[in-house]
Amino acid sequence: MQHHHMIFSFNEIFDIAAMTAILGFVFADLFKKPVRQDYDPLQAYQKSQYWENFWFAVMAVGPAVILHELGHKFVAMSFGMDATFRAAYAFLGLALLLKLMRFPFIFFVPAYVSIAGKGTPVELSLIAFAGPAVNLIIWVVCLIALNSKINKKYVPLLMLTKRINLFLFVFNMIPIPGFDGSK
Repeated sequence: MQHHHMIFSFNEIFDIAAMTAILGFVFADLFKKPVRQDYDPLQAYQKSQYWENFWFAVMAVGPAVILHELGHKFVAMSFGMDATFRAAYAFLGLALLLKLMRFPFIFFVPAYVSIAGKGTPVELSLIAFAGPAVNLIIWVVCLIALNSKINKKYVPLLMLTKRINLFLFVFNMIPIPGFDGSK
């Protein structure tokens, strides 16, 4: 009898979408899309900059978190374990509350991967390192892109994406219990 496992369940897709939307909302004011040279204050007044900032934040933060967690998921699956992406709704709720209270600093864990199955210490270490490794790869890709002849309109997004991924790599490598670095 063959087992056919879906790569993503409906709940995982829902969690990815919900987490991404909350990240966009939480960071829309912090990671603002830079104002264009042809900026027209009257047009900007008529059309809110909010949605541009929301999508800019989603594009900068979303892939960093989603791909980090998928690194854990796919490496765990490659070792024959069940791995499920989950939005950390308690932390996302806290982030929303802090944002609505205009708290000056918001830090939270937006998602995690729950893993079922036994693995060797080396396998578990590789699974833990896979997330930060993805952030390091994204950082390198941004670095290469920024040092090539790319369209100037992508520079602000690449700079922010580079910084976010370096932060996630370094932070996740700190050996804090419960985080990747401790594993």
